[in-house]
This record gives sequence, C-alpha cells and structure tokens, in this order.
Amino acid sequence: MEIYLDANATTPVLPAAQQAALAAMADGFGNPSSIHGSGLKARFLVDQVRASARRVLGAPTGQLFFTSGATEGIHTSVLSALSELRRRRDAGECAAQALLYGATEHKAVPQALHHWNALLGLDLPVLAIPVDGNGRHDLAWLRAQAPKAGLVCTMAANNETGVISDLDGIADALRGSAALWLVDGVQALGKLSLQLIERRIDYAPFSGHKFYAPKGIGLLYVRAGAPFTPLLTGGGQEAGWRGGTENIAGIAALGAVLNAWEAGDLFQPPAALAAHRAQLVQALRESFPGLVLNCGDAPCLPTTLNFAVRGVGSRLLLDLFDAAEVRVSGGSACSAAKAEPSYVLQAMGLPEWQTQAAVRLSFGALDGPEFIAAACARLRRCGQVLRARGLSSESPAQAYAPPLVTRMQHGSACCYLLADGDSGECIVVDPVAELVEPITRWLHGRHLALRAVLCTEEAPTIDAAAWRLREATGRCRAGTGPAHAWSADADRPVLAGHELIVLPGLPRGRQAWGLRQDAKLRYVLAGDLPQSAAPTRMPWLDHWAALGAVSGTLLLPRTDGAGLFAARLGAAGSASTCMGDDTAVMLDGAAATALLAQGAGLWMDVREAHERDVQVPGRGIAASRSVPLSGLLSALPQWLEQEVHTPVVFYCRSGNRSAQAARALRRLGHASAWSLAGGLALWSAPAVDCSPESVA
Repeated sequence: MEIYLDANATTPVLPAAQQAALAAMADGFGNPSSIHGSGLKARFLVDQVRASARRVLGAPTGQLFFTSGATEGIHTSVLSALSELRRRRDAGECAAQALLYGATEHKAVPQALHHWNALLGLDLPVLAIPVDGNGRHDLAWLRAQAPKAGLVCTMAANNETGVISDLDGIADALRGSAALWLVDGVQALGKLSLQLIERRIDYAPFSGHKFYAPKGIGLLYVRAGAPFTPLLTGGGQEAGWRGGTENIAGIAALGAVLNAWEAGDLFQPPAALAAHRAQLVQALRESFPGLVLNCGDAPCLPTTLNFAVRGVGSRLLLDLFDAAEVRVSGGSACSAAKAEPSYVLQAMGLPEWQTQAAVRLSFGALDGPEFIAAACARLRRCGQVLRARGLSSESPAQAYAPPLVTRMQHGSACCYLLADGDSGECIVVDPVAELVEPITRWLHGRHLALRAVLCTEEAPTIDAAAWRLREATGRCRAGTGPAHAWSADADRPVLAGHELIVLPGLPRGRQAWGLRQDAKLRYVLAGDLPQSAAPTRMPWLDHWAALGAVSGTLLLPRTDGAGLFAARLGAAGSASTCMGDDTAVMLDGAAATALLAQGAGLWMDVREAHERDVQVPGRGIAASRSVPLSGLLSALPQWLEQEVHTPVVFYCRSGNRSAQAARALRRLGHASAWSLAGGLALWSAPAVDCSPESVA
C-alpha cells in the first residue's frame, strides 16, 4: 500500500471529479460560446461551477474566472497590477517606488515580478518582505515600506512549512497605501477562510490539483474595481477576461470537488485534521531522535509538517521513505529535483543543517483515521531501520559487515573509507569537512574504530577535515597526512585480505597508497592523477610496478565531477577511463523481463541497505545481489575479470544511481553493463523465485 504524504505538491483526483470530467467529455462536450443546445448545456455547467466557487471562496462580487492553474493566475495578476502602475507613471500620478513580495513566497511570484517589471519597462526595485524565525512576515518592515509600494504579494499559507500568514495584520499594515495586494491562495483552498471581500484583497489565484481536482484547472479572483489586463486574449471567452475555449472537463471536475466540500460529509473536519497532525508528529518524534519542526510556534495548516533530523540528511530520508513507499518531498515540488537548501527555511534564518535536511510531509483532507494510522506505522518502521543500520544517533545492536572500499562524495570531492569488518578497523582517505558527520555515523553504525586518517595532498581543507574527524570519533590509532607511513611489513594494515602500502615516486607534497592482494595492486589512491584516454605515461609507475601495479589496477580519484568512479592502468602504463561505449546503457522493461526469464545476466541492486530493509515485500528483483553504489568500487574488480559480454544489470529506485554504475563499468571496459530504465518506480515484471545474495 502506498502512503501518499505529498498533498501540498498535488492530490489524487476525487472519484466524483473523475466521473464529472468523463461525463463532460461524453455528454457535455459542447463549446460554451456556441448558442445551440450543446453549447448552452456547457455554458450552464460553467456558470454553475462558478457560482459554487463564489460560495466556497466567499466572493459574491468581483470577477472569478477559470484558468489553467495558479501560475497563470499569478502572471495575470502581476501583469494587471504592473500595467496599472505604468499607466499611473505615464499619467504623472504618484508613482510606485518598489514591488514587494514575501521572502518565503513560491518562486512563481518573484519570477513573475521580475519578468513583467522588465518587459513593461518599469525597472522598479523588487524587494523581499523579511520573515521571522517562524516564517511570518515582518509587519513593521511592511508598514514602513507600504507608502511607496506599488504591488504587495503574500501567500495565505506557505507551501513548504504550512505556516499561515497573518492576513489581517498585513491588511492593517497596508491601510492607507495605494499598493495593490495579491494573495496566493493555493494552499488555502479548502483549508482556510480567506475573507476576500473584507480584507480588500485585489487578486487571489487558486489551483485545482492541490484540492482533488485534475491538473490544468484553476481560478483567479479579481476584486471589483481592481485594475485588470488579460494575459490571454482571443475569442472573448470568460467575458473577455481570459481568452481560449474553456476546459469544460476540468471545470466539471472542479465543480464536483466544490460540491463535495459544500456538502460537508466527505472531507475531514478541522479538529480531525489537527488530531491527525498530532499523531504524525508523535510517530516522527518516536522514530527519529533529534527531530525538530521547522515552523516554530507559528500557526500552521493542520495538514502540513516540515521537519529535519539532526545528523540525517534529507536525501537519505527521502530515499528511505520512498523505498518504504511513503511519498514525501524535500520542499516545493517545483524545486524537488534540485539538491539545494530550502530558500524558505533560509529566509527564516534557520541553521544550515535544518535548511539542508528539511523534509515536507503533507496529507489531504480526505485522508481518514485508518490512513493516518497506517502512515504512522510505516514511519515507525523507517525509524527502526535507520537505528538498526546505525544511521541515527543511537548505537545499533548489530554491526554490519562493511565493503572493503566505500566512497562518499560531496560535490565533486571524494573520500574513501577502507574497512575490515574482522578487525573492526577503518582507514579514511582524503576526508571532506561536509562528510565528517556522515563518516562518523557510518563508523558508529558498523562498530568500526578509526585507525588512521590519510591525505593524498597537503591541503589546508583536507588537513582541517582530518583533525575534525579525529576529534569527532574520539579515537585514532595512527597519524595523519602525507608524512605518515608504515616502515615495517609487520606494521602495514591488512584490510579484508588487502595489504595497505605506501607508494613512492610522487612529487613533494603528494602521497599515494595502494591496496595489494596476491602481490597485485588492486587499488591506488593518489589524489588527482591524469585520467584521460590519451596514453599519458606517468614516471612514478616504474616504482609502482615493482610493488604490484598491473594493467587493470584501479585508480581512485580525489575529485570526480564526471562520475567516472575509477580509471584503469593500461598496458602501456597510462590511465584510461573510456574503454567502452557508455552512451546507451538503459535497458527497457521488455528486454529486462526477457533476461530474467532466461536466467541471464548478473542483477545488481545499487540502493543502500536501509532502502532494501524497508522495501515493501515483492517490490524488488529477487534474482539480484546487493551492491550499494557507495560500495561499488569493492565489486568492480570481480566484474571486470568476467567475460565482457556477460550482461551486468544495475537497478535502483529511479534509474539514476544504476545508470552511474553502468556507465562506470562501461568506461572501464565491460561492454555489457546496463541500467534498468526507470528503476523500480516503473518496474512491473514479476519477481523471479530466487533468493537474494549479498556481496557487499
């Protein structure tokens, strides 16, 4: 069962709305502008839904017309307001001196302001209204700026935090100002009473898909007497307010939702929603020690929770939740694909770790007690797995065997953890300051002691990270830096059967280490050596050859912005990464199903262990083995020694990480490395009856 907790991004379509849309397409398909019977029926439907919307929004007067959604409504409002400001300026009337918007507004608002401000040639300063630590507008600042403002844009409730704006306070701050006022009502629809008439709101856009209607249908309210310029002109539809044939199916669906809301017997009442929120907060606090809510003490929508867990990044939590089929987001859905801190939380002045670790959980007014109970149970399961895997502040009861080489990455900077589960020791190479906390947690979760911190270059940032790591772990049994070496064979660490040795020959200030097994160097860590396809002879290779460097030895880079993972020493002693075609690694579902049916290929799950632990039974590919992407380097040698035409198929949640793994293997010379297109999110083939096997 999927637990959908991302209602602020979009909601499912109400069944009655689906039926209304289908009925409109089948029987009410007429054009409302036509004067024959079919057209009149369509016009009647549009008018009925508009009347319902007026009642729900409390807007008996003013214009209320249908749009494609909130973005269109915002642009129409901004165009209308700024056109009026230009008219006033050209007429010699008191000209506006600034355009104001809330610092936590949806990005559609400031982008619309900048766009039309430039296009209309106003070139007015666009200023962000500061917010306090709870995310509410600084009313004293707004009151001081109001006399010179031309347009003020605020939202009724924030889409990321759920914080409800003090609209009465804003209205009071704007009293006596000639500024026009736009209120983004998207998250308020069905949750708050906006009192559009009483508060003198000039423009209020709404979007149907945030409240159980389909995507592509919205509303825009324009106060009677407020200036208006249509964004779209055409055949005079919507009394000339918005050109283009009306979306009859979308309007009918929205009407069904509004009718259900007016009936009052389908959606959960406010008290029930508040109780559901309290249940979810309790489950989250029990599941994730160190959890904080990012809305402070401000009044919030009962359906929205924004939180962060200290020491646990949002990417880890999002992957964990998604593997458990709990759908949440890291913030605004429009920005979810970008791995950036939340600008909303930054504007609130929250600490950096909170802005980078934020997760948004939002449910809908249709979600009943059974759904909330199931959601709480799933969240608790996620918390159990996080603790069991040592990814929270609590010590796990069980130590999990680590791979020989684990790579962590921040930006393009790579850090390597060389571990031996039998001895319980780990050596860290080239730590990065931003990774000190994840490394510490990784060691803690595997019951590993830090034996040494090594650096391939004399760099202040690396040295500082090394000392921070030593302090964070509280224990380090050997030195740090390029000067460190093991002079006697007996002192050399042995990690999972691999001897760690110092490699000579590099220029002063540089250091290299090698992992050697059976007299062959399997891995070399030497910072950023040449890694081009061109045969660049490296003079120190003569020294390394005597210590076991061979064709195929893997070079692990300190920086890897291109996602190469490793280079191989060529037969002529050159570094090579482009030995295979990595341009087309995607394997579609039909081809993957055929391979599975034949029992062919090696199937590799590159998700992290905690994702597999919370996976809903039957969702994975049973014939696969587990090799997390972070431990990919440990498995590369055995794959490269196999027949290059033996298919190796990687998969993950979405196909992103598996594509990285497939391309890395292709570049190293394996001609038949593949990634399951779309990952498990699109996978629908039946699982093969075969027990999974772990190799990392």
